[in-house]
Amino acid sequence: MPSISNKGITMPESPIRKLVPFAEKAKSEGVKVIHLNIGQPDIKTPQIALDAVKNNTISVLEYSMTEGSEEYRKKIAKYYAKNNIHVSAHEIIVTTGGSEALSFAMGCIADTKDEIIIPEPFYANYMGFATAMGIRVVPVVSHIDDNFALPPIDEFEKLITPKTRAILICNPGNPTGYLYSRDEIKELAAIVLKHDIFLVVDEVYREFVYDGKEHYSILQEPGLESHAIMVDSVSKRYSMCGARIGCIVSKNQEIIKTALKFAQARLSPPTYAQIASEAALDTPQSYFDDVKKEYVARRNILIQELEKIDGVKIGRPQGAFYCIAELPIANSDDFAQWLLESFRLNGETVMVAPAAGFYASKGLGENQIRIAYVLDKESLKRAVNILRKALQTYKG
Repeated sequence: MPSISNKGITMPESPIRKLVPFAEKAKSEGVKVIHLNIGQPDIKTPQIALDAVKNNTISVLEYSMTEGSEEYRKKIAKYYAKNNIHVSAHEIIVTTGGSEALSFAMGCIADTKDEIIIPEPFYANYMGFATAMGIRVVPVVSHIDDNFALPPIDEFEKLITPKTRAILICNPGNPTGYLYSRDEIKELAAIVLKHDIFLVVDEVYREFVYDGKEHYSILQEPGLESHAIMVDSVSKRYSMCGARIGCIVSKNQEIIKTALKFAQARLSPPTYAQIASEAALDTPQSYFDDVKKEYVARRNILIQELEKIDGVKIGRPQGAFYCIAELPIANSDDFAQWLLESFRLNGETVMVAPAAGFYASKGLGENQIRIAYVLDKESLKRAVNILRKALQTYKG
């Protein structure tokens, strides 16, 4: 029998989705599964985006431009200008989700066996994209006791080699919800300039920043025009995960020209999704104000309820809608599977994401879980109560 590629064998499983068969089995047995495992918001998509697709008059569903329609890219640039990020349409390439933007970014800057430094825990698919490209992820550890703040810059410095091509961060972060400050961004800017490498920043959660803090984009930092690459997406901003529209943005025209070649190989981003995404740019600010208020309330309830459980340690999110919780157990993979297979409270159980899959370093995160607080407040309360009772039974 022909063998599978080594790349295929080493491609990591999603820590978010690998427990799906156990969840589906529980549901088939009549159990209600409360999903804390995946960042699929329950917030309604702006009606203006849905109506744009419903009311379109297209008679032939043609290929769009490889880089995305010019009209859409011009509107994206205007959106960024409102956020004090000044770019032009020719510095933007529309992609099939933020995922493709990340893959393009990696493909543009790194060759096989090159290295990218990423603070861990990090969005698990970064490892998947890197593996697909033959790139080595070099982790630098952030700690729950520091609320997952940027590790000391000298820790990055120790890891930089002739193979290092970039530092990659998510701001605000998935899975931690940590918001990198302006000073932390400036520290990263200084080190990439010193070593002449790239700084790739995933900014898909830009709108979701709490406690009076402000998001500082890498494209606002002067002097990084040749070094900064931003990745973005409509998925979370407009609760449009199924649209699969994102973009890669850089003032470095060599990056844009190279990304365009990768984009040409996949022909074009989806037309209907671009129509919806372009319309979504006209969403009123009141939508975001309401959504942010709702996520803050959910975060506060989640933390308040988790803090009532003995032995649980929590990182306090400052943005996005994720939280890392450290549990008084040895193995969260085993615990998460046990929840789905064996534990029921009033006919319900909870699905969580074991956090070890968000680390590249072996042995880290094994007693942690990621919680996505994308459910209504009452569901969150019930879910944490289930966790509380489950931990009592599991440890006993």
